Amino acid sequence: MIDLTGKHLLVGGGSRGIGRTTALLAARVGAAVSVNYVQNQAAAQAVVAEIVSGGGKAVAVQADLAAEGEATRAVREAVEALGPITSVAIAAGIFEPSPIAEMTTAFWDRTMALNLRSTFLAVQAAVPVLRQAKAGGSIVIYTSTAGQRGSSVYSAYATSKGAQILFMRSMAKELAPARIRVNCVAPGWTETDMSREAMDAEGREGIIASIPLGRIGRPADPANAALFLISDLAEFITGSTITVDGGYDMRG
Repeated sequence: MIDLTGKHLLVGGGSRGIGRTTALLAARVGAAVSVNYVQNQAAAQAVVAEIVSGGGKAVAVQADLAAEGEATRAVREAVEALGPITSVAIAAGIFEPSPIAEMTTAFWDRTMALNLRSTFLAVQAAVPVLRQAKAGGSIVIYTSTAGQRGSSVYSAYATSKGAQILFMRSMAKELAPARIRVNCVAPGWTETDMSREAMDAEGREGIIASIPLGRIGRPADPANAALFLISDLAEFITGSTITVDGGYDMRG
């Protein structure tokens, strides 16, 4: 059984979608949770309220992780509120399409900033605190199956997600001596507000027909994989990507 008692998890992008579910489920199995958000304070406070009403510990932390210095401030505020961070889950990002003929440099740069630069800055800010933990720590980066296979009009998104995987592998090697484990979770089609428009455009019946397990993913599916990677059950796993897509890609 997964037990996160004694752990303090900072969830980047924890006010919505998979990040929100990660925060709620982590608290349910004992973690104190810092819920990062950029703009929607009410949504973040709702997550915190749900955790606290269930007997858990949580705090909302506002920060744009893609902005210089903001991730460092978020980590500092989380530590001041709930003690040293032992784990980080990074779910912040965007999922927007643009054909290459229409793509602007502003679109490309925005995608890279919100999906990739934010990952780099969040990890960089968290590492000094994680190094202080005698038992090490765990970082989980939510990437995407698009980062493993590419994705037509979502090429900027897929590129940012593929880069996250290589960044994760590099960090796993660099931080292993400090016993900081770094892994990715790669969701496939998952029912969130961020992906809803794309699924409607693609056609839900067709998507479901292409998934061997016969349904679209739920936020709890990748969140549960992340909780496993954060837990002591995964103490010998680093540099890995767990694909959570119902068999859609069937990659070995």
